[in-house]
Amino acid sequence: MTDLAHGSAQVLAQGLVQTVDWAAVAPPLITAVVALVVLVADLFLGEARKVWLGRIAVGGLALAGLSLLPLTAGDRATFCLTGTTAHGCSYVADHFTLVVQLLVLGAALVTALMSAHLADRMPAGEFWFLLLSSAAGAALLPASRDLATLVVALEVVSLPSFALVGLERGDRLAGEAALKFFLSSVTATAVMLLGVSFVYAATGSMHLNAVAAGLGHVPGQLGTLAKAGVALTLVGFAFKLAVAPFHFWVPDTYAGAPLPVAAYLSVVGKAAGFSGLVLVTVIAFRPYAHVWGPALAVLAALTMTVGNVAALRQRASHPRSAVRLLAWSSVGQAGYLLVPLAAAGYVADPRRQIGATVAYALMYAVVNLGAFAVAALVTRSRALGRISDYRGLYARRPLAALALAFFLLCLAGLPPGVIGLFAKVVVFASAVDAGLGWLAVVMAVNVVVALYYYLRWTAALFARPEEAGPAEKPAGAVPVSLAAAIAVAAVAGVGLSGAPQLVLRFAASSLF
Repeated sequence: MTDLAHGSAQVLAQGLVQTVDWAAVAPPLITAVVALVVLVADLFLGEARKVWLGRIAVGGLALAGLSLLPLTAGDRATFCLTGTTAHGCSYVADHFTLVVQLLVLGAALVTALMSAHLADRMPAGEFWFLLLSSAAGAALLPASRDLATLVVALEVVSLPSFALVGLERGDRLAGEAALKFFLSSVTATAVMLLGVSFVYAATGSMHLNAVAAGLGHVPGQLGTLAKAGVALTLVGFAFKLAVAPFHFWVPDTYAGAPLPVAAYLSVVGKAAGFSGLVLVTVIAFRPYAHVWGPALAVLAALTMTVGNVAALRQRASHPRSAVRLLAWSSVGQAGYLLVPLAAAGYVADPRRQIGATVAYALMYAVVNLGAFAVAALVTRSRALGRISDYRGLYARRPLAALALAFFLLCLAGLPPGVIGLFAKVVVFASAVDAGLGWLAVVMAVNVVVALYYYLRWTAALFARPEEAGPAEKPAGAVPVSLAAAIAVAAVAGVGLSGAPQLVLRFAASSLF
């Protein structure tokens, strides 16, 4: 007993006792608890009542989103070392955290609405549990302020996603897509863990601010180890984010996954990964900004070029060409997202660049989810998922066609998609302000290239419709949940177009 008391006193003296602010951790905690509730409820509900699982999931995500409201009053930190400031905390709820959590929880909610009509094709209990578990990890990641929590949160996002991709019954392509996704993600995790271990060995700390201080004063004999750790950690994130040349898993995974799951991966997975990349570069690896800044600039140029050129090559008559175009488009959009993050390595105060990244991510999330939701509606009657299936959509479903046209124009950065135009201008300006004129030129060329395939798809919506083929089903009633998903995305896109500066100002005041 004496030894135990002595050991406890040592722990207290060393400042290892942590405090917990339950309000700060409420968003990921509520999501995780609802995931467990859904899993347990699935054991007791008959097939006819499984629909309640989706309703519980939607309600839980909405409640998690509402739990963000009390956190807007000011920054909060928890899981802190005793006697330290927020710099010694593992969980921080600042403006950056709240915006990303709003993005991922809102995107998960829209995904849940898109998925409600697919209950007969997938085991309901497992699907909702996996979706909510992944969303909980995505909500935890932007608040993480130590490398261990970052890696754990990123894996909580990824591990359920493998199963979500291959969960659809009787779909061979889904199984192949899940396997490819699994192998690439496991490789990324192994590389990242090796990099994190090197960084820890060189600095002796996991907390991001302490890592930054340690990297600024690395002993000469550990310099190579520290640089290797930084490089390997960034390569691991590049795999997770589908940054070229680590993007090879994206088109097959998106095409093989159920459309709501592909939408989820393209938005929530990307947002979670980018938030982690922002934290490790701008905070932890800040002393090496002269290294990762140019590296991210080159990766941004390569990623947007590869994504847009591949999207340009998609043939309208090929099966699943619509989702493949969206998949390659998401690779190109990842390149745009990297531009302000690369620019952050060239400036003394990167808050404006981080705000540009978050604002662009929010715009992309809203309109990309909307595009996938309309695609899910179209494939109900035209299962091949070809771009040519959208020809004359305005004549069949005018509201859906108008919504998709708006989403595509936002992605292209053309009016009336004001939020898309604003986001691209902000990203372009961040590159110019940082002295990256060559990257701004590459971005401008890629935006012009992307205009072609976005406008080609938009024009097809209003063209003369073709006769339905023998394998095509008549257009039936739109499921209420799917219509709600399209409406939410459209309203959010219009709302952001009306006040685009609000997101930029809110996000730019975070992290520092």
